[in-house]
Amino acid sequence: MKNIKLILTASFLLFLFSAKGQSDFITLDSCYLLAKQNYPLVKQYELIAKTREYTLENISKGFLPQININGQATYQSDVTQLPKSIPGVPVLTRDQYKIYAEINQPIYDGGVIKAQKEIQEANTIADQQKLEIELYQLKDRVNQLYFGVLMIDAQLKQNDLMKKDIQSGLEKINALVANGVALKSNADILKAELLKAGQQTVELSSSRKAMTDMLGLFIDRHLNENTVFKKPADIILSNGIKRPELLMFDYQNKIFDAQNNLLSGRNRPKISFFVQGGFGKPAFNILSNDFDPFYIGGLRLNFPVSGFYSLKNGRKLLDINKRNVEVQRQTFVFNTQIAVKQQNAEILKFRQFLKTDDEIISLRESVKKVSLAQLQNGVINSNDYIRDVNAEDLAQQNKILHKIHMLMAEYKQQNIMGE
Repeated sequence: MKNIKLILTASFLLFLFSAKGQSDFITLDSCYLLAKQNYPLVKQYELIAKTREYTLENISKGFLPQININGQATYQSDVTQLPKSIPGVPVLTRDQYKIYAEINQPIYDGGVIKAQKEIQEANTIADQQKLEIELYQLKDRVNQLYFGVLMIDAQLKQNDLMKKDIQSGLEKINALVANGVALKSNADILKAELLKAGQQTVELSSSRKAMTDMLGLFIDRHLNENTVFKKPADIILSNGIKRPELLMFDYQNKIFDAQNNLLSGRNRPKISFFVQGGFGKPAFNILSNDFDPFYIGGLRLNFPVSGFYSLKNGRKLLDINKRNVEVQRQTFVFNTQIAVKQQNAEILKFRQFLKTDDEIISLRESVKKVSLAQLQNGVINSNDYIRDVNAEDLAQQNKILHKIHMLMAEYKQQNIMGE
């Protein structure tokens, strides 16, 4: 637990120092870190640690002397009597009383307390790993928001470029209209498209704000329209699966191993030292009708032979549990491998798209330039020009989407594999 806190603190300080180099920016890795620190569930780490501390402390008290106070009052059908009455020796009464305290100090418990501590330690690690698994799911949610903002930022830039193209065409048409060469309706068409592009800017900006607000809640940091989202670098993916769930399966098996040790310990002989003292009528002198003090001390051996009745089946049940965990592990690995293959196909698809995107853009850009010249010379009208501008914009938008989707797919696969 301490190591985790140190790593998180050091990483956060590194993020803060690096942030001084630029007024307002954020990275994907820093979002992972801050989201994990800020998520309410992280408070369970401290609760798990406290539970471990108190439980181990209680288990350790099993080595302390065990003190019991007992009492009884009985009436019995007969008492011990001498064949002949002897002067000075009273006849015992049939009502008898005893109150005493017993101190029992374990000397050897068969390894029960040690096994109980092992179980608690294993349970603690398993609980912490369960928490790690839940917090690991945050990465996917952060990815969706972070890459969503990147995609919108790229679309906003492209939208600005398209507005410049429309504005350029509008200026040329206005000059033609002023000279009486072109109809005013051609200029109106371009103005309408320019207004439409402005509406798209508003829509994209609104979507960006919604995503940055949600991401800001995750990382507990104020994000605005000026916050720069750094584009993550391309990653090299490996073939190994390193998900936290795999460690969880190992920790579950350690719990079963500790439970097996507890089964063995409960069926071993137990040795303890005991002292018993109190008052009784009669006490150890059975020929006395008075309340007398008494005490006794010594060693006690306890061998729970009846525990062997269920020992064999208990171990079989633990073995079944371990086999169930192995089946769960194999199923998880199998499903993860399928998800990785699906994601590989997705990455390959976008890589193939990107190979032709530049060529499509180049061709569409050439057509747009020719259309602008034709518009200026009155060969085509505004509708024809807008069609070619939109075609080039669509090609640019496709490249943006393909690039971001490919990057997002790579990071999703990284998340699936647990790297």
